[in-house]
Amino acid sequence: MIPSPVSPLSNLEKIRQALTGWTPSLVPLAEQLTLAAEHDVTVLLTGETGTGKTHLARLIHEHSLRRDHRFVAVPCGALSPHLIESEFFGHTKGAFTGADRPRKGRFSLAGSGTLLLDEIDALPLDQQANLLRVVESGEFEPLGSETTEQAHCRIIAASNRDLYEEVSAGRFREDLYYRLHVICFQLLPLRQRVQDIPTLAQGMAQRYAFKFSKTIEQIDEDCQAALTNYSWPGNIRELENILQLAVLQSTGARLMKSHLPNHIQQGMPNRVLVTLPQTLETQRDQAEIDSIQSALEEQDFQRTAAARQLGISRVTLYKKMKKYGLLESKQVALKIRHSA
Repeated sequence: MIPSPVSPLSNLEKIRQALTGWTPSLVPLAEQLTLAAEHDVTVLLTGETGTGKTHLARLIHEHSLRRDHRFVAVPCGALSPHLIESEFFGHTKGAFTGADRPRKGRFSLAGSGTLLLDEIDALPLDQQANLLRVVESGEFEPLGSETTEQAHCRIIAASNRDLYEEVSAGRFREDLYYRLHVICFQLLPLRQRVQDIPTLAQGMAQRYAFKFSKTIEQIDEDCQAALTNYSWPGNIRELENILQLAVLQSTGARLMKSHLPNHIQQGMPNRVLVTLPQTLETQRDQAEIDSIQSALEEQDFQRTAAARQLGISRVTLYKKMKKYGLLESKQVALKIRHSA
């Protein structure tokens, strides 16, 4: 059952505090975010890759009436075009070659929770039409089934492109755009909200200090200045990678400028760091990691069930988790042991 609503003022203060401790530049949006959280409307998040759209979607979910239900994220850009319908709506046994058992789609798995459709602009036009029907009526049929099912989740869509421009270019359906654009939040790139960098850096430093069993009491002024003066083409995601490395290399209670990579110290872009994530191999690996983590979460970290959802054997799942370092992740390992 969906819990009773909390006081709007209480929720507003919670969201304001969460934004203050994460990205202070978004505090002025607290009232609008509270409105989005407390009312069952479709939300659209836009902004460059790595600006924190998934984090903001989780924030909305965690302060909504659906907070005790699942938050399911779907990386639309990583889905194979011929499997999108199955991923969204599920399929029956024998619906297509290789469908040796029925499978629930993401709309069903999300239940009464929140479904984040990330990189929604990557969907082909025909799949956008299928999605439009669910957004409008909540109805869908699993692939190979004649039974109409009802979706109960709230939809949050995210894109790193300007969807209005995509509509003008004929790459995105206008009717779907207006269905999604009930409440919209645009996240500016980190270079345009440098006031967030000290808060973000401090939080990341503390988190990775705990992970690596280190003590970071303070970030040195020179280190902070170097972080603030850098342009961060990879946005928050790049900042997090740099802070992880800096904490790993730190030797005392203060995070120093010398712990940062040379290109950050010099305020220059690192061409290797910027271009590497764009390679096909890196994108494929990241998509596989996201799919594995998502399946584990959706199946309460039961590896057998997660492997079945992914359409691979338990042994193959184990090998892939080992390849990507997921077995060494304390958070994942603890949850797997707890669920065993």
